[in-house]
Amino acid sequence: MNAVLIAALLLLIAWAVWRAAQKARGGGGCCPEHREAEKRVAVTDKDKSHYPYALALEIGGMTCDNCARKVENALNSLEGVWASVSISGHSARVLCKSQPDEAAVRRAVRQAGYVITAYTAQP
Repeated sequence: MNAVLIAALLLLIAWAVWRAAQKARGGGGCCPEHREAEKRVAVTDKDKSHYPYALALEIGGMTCDNCARKVENALNSLEGVWASVSISGHSARVLCKSQPDEAAVRRAVRQAGYVITAYTAQP
Protein backbone atom coordinates (compact mmCIF):
# COMPACT_ATOMS: atom_id res chain seq x y z
CA MET A 1 0.00 0.00 0.00
CA ASN A 2 2.84 2.40 0.86
CA ALA A 3 4.50 1.71 -2.51
CA VAL A 4 1.30 2.72 -4.35
CA LEU A 5 1.05 5.99 -2.39
CA ILE A 6 4.70 6.80 -3.02
CA ALA A 7 4.32 6.06 -6.74
CA ALA A 8 1.23 8.28 -6.94
CA LEU A 9 3.02 11.09 -5.11
CA LEU A 10 6.05 10.82 -7.42
CA LEU A 11 3.78 10.97 -10.48
CA LEU A 12 2.06 14.07 -9.11
CA ILE A 13 5.40 15.77 -8.45
CA ALA A 14 6.69 14.87 -11.93
CA TRP A 15 3.54 16.31 -13.53
CA ALA A 16 3.85 19.55 -11.50
CA VAL A 17 7.51 19.96 -12.51
CA TRP A 18 6.64 19.29 -16.16
CA ARG A 19 3.86 21.95 -16.12
CA ALA A 20 6.14 24.51 -14.43
CA ALA A 21 8.86 23.88 -17.02
CA GLN A 22 6.33 24.19 -19.83
CA LYS A 23 5.17 27.61 -18.57
CA ALA A 24 8.78 28.75 -18.01
CA ARG A 25 9.57 27.97 -21.67
CA GLY A 26 6.92 30.50 -22.75
CA GLY A 27 3.96 28.21 -23.10
CA GLY A 28 0.49 29.61 -23.46
CA GLY A 29 -0.69 29.08 -19.93
CA CYS A 30 -3.79 27.18 -18.98
CA CYS A 31 -4.86 25.91 -22.39
CA PRO A 32 -3.25 22.75 -23.78
CA GLU A 33 -3.78 23.90 -27.37
CA HIS A 34 -1.82 27.08 -26.56
CA ARG A 35 1.52 25.53 -25.73
CA GLU A 36 3.17 28.21 -27.83
CA ALA A 37 2.00 31.81 -27.58
CA GLU A 38 -0.22 32.87 -30.48
CA LYS A 39 1.34 35.37 -32.88
CA ARG A 40 -0.86 38.37 -33.63
CA VAL A 41 -2.57 38.58 -37.04
CA ALA A 42 -1.80 42.10 -38.22
CA VAL A 43 -4.58 44.30 -39.59
CA THR A 44 -3.21 46.34 -42.48
CA ASP A 45 -5.92 49.04 -42.62
CA LYS A 46 -6.10 50.82 -39.26
CA ASP A 47 -8.11 53.83 -40.43
CA LYS A 48 -11.27 53.62 -38.33
CA SER A 49 -13.19 55.73 -40.85
CA HIS A 50 -13.02 52.76 -43.26
CA TYR A 51 -15.05 50.62 -40.82
CA PRO A 52 -18.63 51.94 -40.67
CA TYR A 53 -20.08 48.85 -38.93
CA ALA A 54 -19.38 47.74 -35.37
CA LEU A 55 -20.22 44.70 -33.28
CA ALA A 56 -19.99 43.98 -29.58
CA LEU A 57 -19.46 40.30 -28.80
CA GLU A 58 -19.38 38.41 -25.54
CA ILE A 59 -17.11 35.39 -25.83
CA GLY A 60 -17.37 32.27 -23.70
CA GLY A 61 -14.54 29.89 -22.94
CA MET A 62 -11.59 32.28 -22.86
CA THR A 63 -9.37 31.81 -19.82
CA CYS A 64 -6.08 33.53 -20.66
CA ASP A 65 -4.41 36.13 -22.87
CA ASN A 66 -3.60 33.49 -25.47
CA CYS A 67 -7.27 32.58 -25.68
CA ALA A 68 -8.07 36.24 -26.36
CA ARG A 69 -5.30 36.42 -28.97
CA LYS A 70 -6.63 33.29 -30.68
CA VAL A 71 -10.15 34.79 -30.93
CA GLU A 72 -8.75 38.13 -32.11
CA ASN A 73 -6.69 36.37 -34.79
CA ALA A 74 -9.69 34.37 -35.97
CA LEU A 75 -11.76 37.54 -36.33
CA ASN A 76 -8.95 39.57 -37.91
CA SER A 77 -8.50 36.82 -40.49
CA LEU A 78 -11.94 37.64 -41.89
CA GLU A 79 -11.97 40.01 -44.88
CA GLY A 80 -12.60 43.64 -43.89
CA VAL A 81 -12.61 43.01 -40.12
CA TRP A 82 -10.61 44.68 -37.35
CA ALA A 83 -11.17 43.13 -33.91
CA SER A 84 -9.94 43.85 -30.42
CA VAL A 85 -10.54 41.22 -27.74
CA SER A 86 -10.52 41.74 -23.98
CA ILE A 87 -9.89 38.76 -21.72
CA SER A 88 -10.95 40.74 -18.64
CA GLY A 89 -14.34 41.52 -20.15
CA HIS A 90 -14.65 38.25 -22.10
CA SER A 91 -15.66 40.49 -24.98
CA ALA A 92 -14.68 41.64 -28.44
CA ARG A 93 -15.18 44.92 -30.27
CA VAL A 94 -15.33 44.23 -33.99
CA LEU A 95 -15.18 46.86 -36.71
CA CYS A 96 -16.30 45.89 -40.23
CA LYS A 97 -15.89 47.53 -43.62
CA SER A 98 -19.13 46.03 -44.91
CA GLN A 99 -22.35 44.70 -43.42
CA PRO A 100 -21.18 41.98 -40.97
CA ASP A 101 -21.99 38.37 -41.77
CA GLU A 102 -23.12 37.02 -38.40
CA ALA A 103 -22.77 33.40 -39.49
CA ALA A 104 -19.16 33.96 -40.64
CA VAL A 105 -18.27 35.76 -37.40
CA ARG A 106 -19.79 32.99 -35.28
CA ARG A 107 -18.09 30.32 -37.38
CA ALA A 108 -14.65 31.97 -37.04
CA VAL A 109 -14.97 32.16 -33.25
CA ARG A 110 -16.30 28.60 -33.03
CA GLN A 111 -13.45 27.26 -35.22
CA ALA A 112 -11.00 29.00 -32.88
CA GLY A 113 -12.53 26.92 -30.07
CA TYR A 114 -14.80 29.46 -28.35
CA VAL A 115 -18.43 30.51 -28.41
CA ILE A 116 -20.21 33.84 -28.86
CA THR A 117 -22.69 34.21 -26.00
CA ALA A 118 -23.98 37.64 -27.08
CA TYR A 119 -23.87 39.31 -30.52
CA THR A 120 -24.89 42.96 -30.75
CA ALA A 121 -24.64 45.29 -33.75
CA GLN A 122 -23.69 48.79 -32.66
CA PRO A 123 -24.37 52.11 -34.34
